[in-house]
Amino acid sequence: MNIKWLGHASFMITSDSGLKIITDPYVTGGGINYGDIKESADIVTVSHYQHDDHSNVSAVRGNPEVVSGAVTTEVKGIGFKSIPCYHDDAGGKLRGNNTILCFEVDGIKICHLGDLGHQLSARQVADLGRIDILLIPVGGYYTIDATVATEVCNQLTPRVIIPMHYKTDKCAYPIAGVDEFLEGKKGVSRLDTSQVEFKPGELPANTQVIVLKPAL
Repeated sequence: MNIKWLGHASFMITSDSGLKIITDPYVTGGGINYGDIKESADIVTVSHYQHDDHSNVSAVRGNPEVVSGAVTTEVKGIGFKSIPCYHDDAGGKLRGNNTILCFEVDGIKICHLGDLGHQLSARQVADLGRIDILLIPVGGYYTIDATVATEVCNQLTPRVIIPMHYKTDKCAYPIAGVDEFLEGKKGVSRLDTSQVEFKPGELPANTQVIVLKPAL
C-alpha cells in the first residue's frame, strides 16, 4: 500500500491492487496554495462539508464513490467506519461537526481524523479500536494543536503517525507548523518525498512519526 500526501488534509492511498482513495480534497485559494487536485480515484472520503478545504469532491477525476457522514459501509471491497465528533472543543458550537473515518487497505487500518477539534472520549477511543496509521491534524486554531494532538496519539497508540493540516510554504492559514508537534518525540522521520510504502508485516514495532512533503 502506498500513501501520498497531496497537501493539507488530502492523501491518496493506493492499494496493492491499484484501487485509489483520496481523502478530504481541497479547493485551491483562500490560503490554500497547494496545486489543484487533478488525480483520479475510485473512492473519495469527506470528513465534513462545511469547509471547502476538505470537501472538493468535484476536483477528483474518475467518477469516484463518496464516503462521508455517519456510516459503516463497504465500498469497492473496502470497509469504512465513521466516528462522529466535533470541529471544535465546544460540542460543535463554533465550527460544527466532523467525522473520523477509518478504513482498512491491504490489511492495514488507516484512521483519518479530518478537522478534529478536541481530545477523544473513552468511548470514541474504544470505538476506533486498533489503529495502524493515523493521519492527524496538528496545526491548531481550526483543529487540535500540537499538545492535544500528542494526547490523541497517546490515546490511540498507532504504529505510524503522519501529521497533516499544518502551516507550510503552501498553506497561509494562521496555524502552526509541524515542528511544535515533533518536539521531544522519538522515531521521527522527515522524508524527502511525498509518499511512503507500507506492508502489513513490516510496520514498526514502536510508534514512528513520518513527515511527508506535499506532492502538489
